[in-house]
Amino acid sequence: MTGLVLKLGPKERVLVNGAVIENGDRRGRLNILTPNANILRLRDAIHPEDANTPVRRVCYVLQLILSGDAEFEEAKHQALRGIEQLSQVLVDDDSKTLLNTATERLNQESVYPALKALRGLLPREDRLLATHLT
Repeated sequence: MTGLVLKLGPKERVLVNGAVIENGDRRGRLNILTPNANILRLRDAIHPEDANTPVRRVCYVLQLILSGDAEFEEAKHQALRGIEQLSQVLVDDDSKTLLNTATERLNQESVYPALKALRGLLPREDRLLATHLT
C-alpha cells in the first residue's frame, strides 16, 4: 500500500484537508491514499501567538496553506520571500540545505515537506536567539 501512514496516539488530533480528525481512546493508524493531501498534526502546529521569530513566521504561513486558511499562490510568494530573507542570515551548509529543500518542495507544491524542512531550522534559531538575548 502506498501513501502516507499516520500513527496517532490516543485522542491525538490531525488536520486533513481542513478537517480536524481526533483519534479514539487507543493508538490508531490512518492510511492516507490521496496524493498531495494537506495534513498537519495539531501537536506540531505553531499557534499564531508563537509565530514570533523569522523561522516560525514562515512555518506558520505554510501551516495556513495546509489548514486551508491561505490561498496557495499568495502564501507561497510570502513564504519564498521569508525563505530568501532567512538565507541571508543562516549561511551554514546545513541551513542552506534545509532552505533549498524547502524552496524546492514549495515550488513543487509539496507544502508539508517544505514545512518539515523549515522545522529543522527551529532548534538552530532557538540557539541563535538564546545566544543573542543573553
